[in-house]
Amino acid sequence: MPSKDPIAEPWGTRTPYGSGQPWPVRVDLHLARGVAPHEVDRWVPSASILHSNGDGLDIAVKDGRIVGVRGRGEDRVNRGRLDPKDLYGWQANHSPDRLTRPLVRRGGELVETDWDTAMDLVVEHSGRTLEDRGASALGFYTSGQLFLEEYYTLAAIAHGAIGTNHLDGNTRLCTATAASALKESFGCDGQPGSYEDIDHADVIALYGHNMAETQAVLWSRVLDRLAGANPPRLLCVDPRATPVARRSTLHLAPRPGTNVALMNAILRELVRTDRVDHAYVEAHTVGYEELVRVTAAYPPERAAAICDVPAREISAAAELLGGAERLVSTVLQGFYQSNQATGAAVQVNNVHLLRGMLGRPGAGVLQMNGQPTAENTRECGADGDLTAFRNWNNDRHVRELAALWNLDPLRVPHYAPPTHAMQIMRYVEKGSIRFLWISATNPAASLPDLRRVREFLSKEGLFLVVQDVFMTETAELADVVLPAATWGEKTGTFTNSDRTVHLSEKAVEPPGEARPDLDIFLDYARRMGFRDDDGRPFPQWDDAESAFEAWKRASQGRPCDYSGLSYERLRSTGGVQWPCNEQNPEGTPRLYADGRFWAGPDECESYGKDLVTGAPLEEEEYRAANPRGLAMLKAVDFVPPHETPDREYPYALITGRTLYQFHTRTKTGRAPELRRAAPEVWVEIAPSDARAEGIGEGDVVEVRARRGAVRARARISGVRPGVLFVPFHYGYWDVDVAAASDGERARAANEMTADDWDPVSKQPLFKTAAARVRVLSRGGGRPSPAPTTTASAPVGEAAEAVEATRGEADTLEQCHREGTR
Repeated sequence: MPSKDPIAEPWGTRTPYGSGQPWPVRVDLHLARGVAPHEVDRWVPSASILHSNGDGLDIAVKDGRIVGVRGRGEDRVNRGRLDPKDLYGWQANHSPDRLTRPLVRRGGELVETDWDTAMDLVVEHSGRTLEDRGASALGFYTSGQLFLEEYYTLAAIAHGAIGTNHLDGNTRLCTATAASALKESFGCDGQPGSYEDIDHADVIALYGHNMAETQAVLWSRVLDRLAGANPPRLLCVDPRATPVARRSTLHLAPRPGTNVALMNAILRELVRTDRVDHAYVEAHTVGYEELVRVTAAYPPERAAAICDVPAREISAAAELLGGAERLVSTVLQGFYQSNQATGAAVQVNNVHLLRGMLGRPGAGVLQMNGQPTAENTRECGADGDLTAFRNWNNDRHVRELAALWNLDPLRVPHYAPPTHAMQIMRYVEKGSIRFLWISATNPAASLPDLRRVREFLSKEGLFLVVQDVFMTETAELADVVLPAATWGEKTGTFTNSDRTVHLSEKAVEPPGEARPDLDIFLDYARRMGFRDDDGRPFPQWDDAESAFEAWKRASQGRPCDYSGLSYERLRSTGGVQWPCNEQNPEGTPRLYADGRFWAGPDECESYGKDLVTGAPLEEEEYRAANPRGLAMLKAVDFVPPHETPDREYPYALITGRTLYQFHTRTKTGRAPELRRAAPEVWVEIAPSDARAEGIGEGDVVEVRARRGAVRARARISGVRPGVLFVPFHYGYWDVDVAAASDGERARAANEMTADDWDPVSKQPLFKTAAARVRVLSRGGGRPSPAPTTTASAPVGEAAEAVEATRGEADTLEQCHREGTR
């Protein structure tokens, strides 16, 4: 049975199962008040949109409106379960402040207009910029929440029709390191493992991955294994006492920015104790000797001094991993957004390669995503790389893509590496990009160092187009705002973290004049008069299904092969894992089961980079090092972060996601239950640090870094000493800034984060800032607004203080009850 209160019990009731058994079905359901299941007019198939898990669900429609959701019990991903954001987030579709008409800037103000007027302005400015300054003066910044068909269309327009190198997604902020790590180890992007590996694993290692909050349904799967026969043992690497940490056999809480030193010590211990599958390493990898040489310099004692983790715990972690017969590892933002991001994530891949733990049930690595369609952004080439995991530095790959699009290869930019999002923003700041189109993302709240972001997005000489569902902080700065349809209001496919493709059908009409993103992109292309080499309109498709068919042709023969799929197939069978083709008609649960990788010099997606400097390797270097296309064991030495705590800023500041909100809350902040569950920003501090600073539970404090400050109530939690945690969700779209207090104008965590990125993946490092904290005013017995059910749970005296407020109307528990009554 599902939980009666998904806010207070976000992982629901247990359905235990043992190793190798199928995960039992548990169907979760939530309908609007007063609507019974039998009163629903239609159930429309889709999948979750507010996290990366890809939970299969049905949208309930009554009288032309979405009135709820239910999990699909037959779906391979979730077996009917839904997380709190799934259950309540759909309410944002009905929010009265949806964008319903285009807006243009007149006299400094955004005013409503019609589509022709808005699109004429977009065409006029982009066309003039293209003619006067060339393709490199235009940039596009997109999302991890659109559909595959929309990304593919945008990639074709930007790379093919316009010829700009400046296209990236906000996946650069959350999953670029996943792609980089996979390319460095296996020659190509593509998730090796499968969620089903959790059903078989005897050890599950989670590196910087608070699965309980970022992928709540997948954590339910782990909890059900823990409750069943032969439960797995868990290793958690995280500086916070997350729900994952509390259920783990071993919890390592390293000093932020030291993940490479920790992983090197673990690898060194695996080698020293001979927990290495030498036959696998010899047959399927290159680089073993260099890995042994580099990691030999990291005995547990040295790593302990760097990471501030006991040496015996590092040895115990290596013993746990080395003793596994079926090992699953997952990685997310604790590694991806920290110092030496790609280097650390690659070392997790190295553990699996050393142990031969790939391609069989219970043995796999999952370099996770943070957004529902981040995988599609990468596959389609809307993240900076070329479509279908092609190598921009391989002329044959460029010719293949140009032939698919029926364009001259010289029109497809490949003169330099694709421009990553942070560099695109630098070009905007410097003035070389004069036209920027932002779709379905909110950089004025999600990028680091927000003061600078607001300045360059507002600068004179930039024409800014924003395409979104709501009036975000970014849309407020635009010259043209285009109202977009969202999930449930359009049709398309999207692919989750373990390569499962779902079809999301249109359930209801979008409000007012809002249009699907695909329609907007195609309308722009037609108005611009883009043509292929035969004079046909380009792109050569005109709706979602024809775009999908075109994508199938683009992906055929590449690792992400969709050629065996169709809308009809997805309607009848639900989620299917790619590659799905003639050789794998039912889809592919695991990659590399045959020990063959997409790493050959003629087929790989990348020739790799230096893990310290990010310098790209030349094709000749790659061919010499890996002529047979084997998996690559890549070593890297530890390099300290650029910004570390000091006397003035003594704390390491980290930011991150939490359970009840998503990104900048443009959707979850409009769902009453989710808003009440986590209504306002907070800052977490360890008990010992709170005592030293004279901070009590609920006190209003200022956290200040070198770039800016945030004011929030303190939560005394299980975060490691010397570390402050602030959730990044809270910006200003729901605040009247003109009337707001100073504190309300300083609540976005990214006011403080550094404009620094990993040299390999170019992912911003949101977890490497230094900060200080001070009390502004006492809490007066009022606790922090932080949830008590998650990693932000109070500890010690803070827990007693929160408990003492139980029964008052403004406590979190009361909000929970009100939200689900």
